[in-house]
Amino acid sequence: MIAERLKDYARLMRLHRPIGILLLLWPTLWALWIAAAGHPPERLLLIFVAGTVLMRSAGCAVNDFADRDFDPYVKRTRDRPLAARRISPYEAIGVFVALALAALALALQLNRLSQILAVIGCAIAVTYPFVKRFFALPQFYLGAAFAWGVPMAFAAELGTVPKIGWVLFFAAILWVGVYDTLYAMVDREDDLKIGINSSAILFGDADRVIIGAMQLMVLFGLYLAGKEARLGLWYLLGLGAGALFFFYQQILIRGREPERCLQAFLNNNYFGMAVFIGLALDYQFRSSGV
Repeated sequence: MIAERLKDYARLMRLHRPIGILLLLWPTLWALWIAAAGHPPERLLLIFVAGTVLMRSAGCAVNDFADRDFDPYVKRTRDRPLAARRISPYEAIGVFVALALAALALALQLNRLSQILAVIGCAIAVTYPFVKRFFALPQFYLGAAFAWGVPMAFAAELGTVPKIGWVLFFAAILWVGVYDTLYAMVDREDDLKIGINSSAILFGDADRVIIGAMQLMVLFGLYLAGKEARLGLWYLLGLGAGALFFFYQQILIRGREPERCLQAFLNNNYFGMAVFIGLALDYQFRSSGV
């Protein structure tokens, strides 16, 4: 009984699906590496990795609480613990509060500006599930929540958020807009039936073109950030690999089949990884004089 309940709590926090943690983590790592010129302090790295896991898990708990009356009618979400009534709404709120407090304890280890940004980021994450009820483009509100680790990383390392931090932040928001639109394409028919807003619904038949335009803007934003940081060939190779992953995603969504749209969404993990590897290698070889 206890084991089953713990399993349901883990599923509430999506620990069985780490893709969300990875997608949230990559922009934060980009920012940490650039802010620290390729050598982020171990303490900050551990705090931000742990904070990413905690806030993503907390966000999943509050999202399922907000969607508890909608999820049973969506094929992909009907088996979630709260939707299937295996745990109660009060339990979900309890899990959220515990995780949020743990994340707050981590934020208290950072400087004043980082703490202020952490409170703002938490507010964005908590309100997202409710904003999507009336906002036609909730993917971009989610983008702000998922990209919030970028200005926080710069603030923690430098005590301020320079221009490059905001360039990277907006590039990350656009990236979230890309992959969460792909994710929304999976549920488009169900969302239309129950009245949920999404960019996939708003974009309609222009979805692939608009996603392609956003992918180009993401690459351009990352290029500008790299130029500002004076990153070189290895970073550009990372962006080139990322561009190939974006192209592959366009191939996957040609027919808009839900399963292939989900594959395209999952493929974004490799985009984030490619950019980070290029960035890390650029700093590594620069510091070693290669």
